[in-house]
Amino acid sequence: MRRYPLFWSGLFGLLCLMAGIGSAQTPTPTLLPGAPTPTPVGGGTFSGTNWVGQFYNTADLSGPVVATALFPTGLNRNWGTGAPTDGAGVAIAGVNPDNWSARFSTTAQISAGVYKFSLTVDDGARVFIDGTPVLDNFGNTGLIGQVATVTLAGGNYTIIVDYNDKSGAALLQLSWFLDPGTALPSATPAPLAVAQVVGVRGLAMRTGPYKGASLINVARPGKDYPLLARNFSEGIYTWYYIQVGDPATNNVQFGWISGRYLQITGDPTVLPVQGSLFDQIDNAADTGVIGVTRSVMNMRLRPSERTQRILQIPWGGQVTILGRTLQDGRDFWYHVLYEGRVGWILAAYVGTRGDITRVPIR
Repeated sequence: MRRYPLFWSGLFGLLCLMAGIGSAQTPTPTLLPGAPTPTPVGGGTFSGTNWVGQFYNTADLSGPVVATALFPTGLNRNWGTGAPTDGAGVAIAGVNPDNWSARFSTTAQISAGVYKFSLTVDDGARVFIDGTPVLDNFGNTGLIGQVATVTLAGGNYTIIVDYNDKSGAALLQLSWFLDPGTALPSATPAPLAVAQVVGVRGLAMRTGPYKGASLINVARPGKDYPLLARNFSEGIYTWYYIQVGDPATNNVQFGWISGRYLQITGDPTVLPVQGSLFDQIDNAADTGVIGVTRSVMNMRLRPSERTQRILQIPWGGQVTILGRTLQDGRDFWYHVLYEGRVGWILAAYVGTRGDITRVPIR
C-alpha cells in the first residue's frame, strides 16, 4: 500500500511525539501538580492531528465502547463539568458527564530527536508510544501535570492516550517540543486510507454525510485526500470524513464526501464509523419561524431522499422550522417539527413566516 502525508506540520508534531519510543531512552517524568504546559526554549510546540477517540461510560476503559469521535487538531480539550465534545465542539452522544474514560490514538512517521512531552489532566491519563509507557497518572483525581524527556528514534510509531474523568471538571492537554539544541524533525504521517476524486470534475464536500447537508467546499480530481472516518447513514453509498487544506498555513477544513466517485488507496474498512452533527440536533430549540408546505411532502430522518421516510405532511401543513441547510446560498432542506415528530423536508416547497435568518444553518 502506498504511504501518503496525512497531516503535515501540525499533525506531524503530535505524531512526532509518538515517533520515537521504539528505541527511545526510558523517559524521566517530572511531576508538576496542577502545572501548566512548559514553555519551549527552541523549536515549536506540537499536539498533533487526526486523533480518534473511543469513549466508555466507566472510568477504567471497561465495558462497551459507547461512542467514537474525531479530534483532527490535537488533544487540547477543556470539557468543564459537562459531557465531552468532539474536536469540532459537538457534544458526543451517549457519554456521561462524569465517570467516563476514553482511549485516543494516532499514527505518525517521525525523525529522531530529544523531546519534552507535557501532559496536563483533570483527572487522570497515561501516554504510550509504540506500547512503551511515557507518562502515567491514570489513577489521579484532580488537576495534575507531568513532563517527560524522551529520545525518539525515527520511524513509524503509534501513540495512545488513555484518559478518565471521575467527577467534576474534565481537561486533557498533551503537547511536546524539541529540547534546545536539537534539530526540528520533518514528519510524514501516514493515513490509513486516501482517496482521489474520479469520474467528475468536482465532488461536493458537505457538513454531514447526506446529499442535503450544506455545501462547504469541493474536492477536485488529482489530489490525495486523507480519509478520517466513514458513515453509512444514507444506505447506498458510504460517505467519508476528509481533510482539505494545509495545517501549515492554518487553512484546514473538514467535511463529508460521498464514496460514489472516489478511488481509494489503502483499507477503508479500518476507518472508524463516525456520526455527525445531524445526530445531535433532534432536540433543537424552537426558532419561532413557521413553514407552510406547498405540496404533499415526505418528512425524512435526515436531509436526503435516501434516508428513512418518517411520515407525509399534507398540502398546507404547518411546521415549526428548527434548522436549515444551504446549497448555492439558498435554503436547501428544513429541519422541522410536525405533530410531535422531528425530521427534514425540502425547502423549495415550503413557504415561511418569520425571520428565517434566525434559523441556524447546519
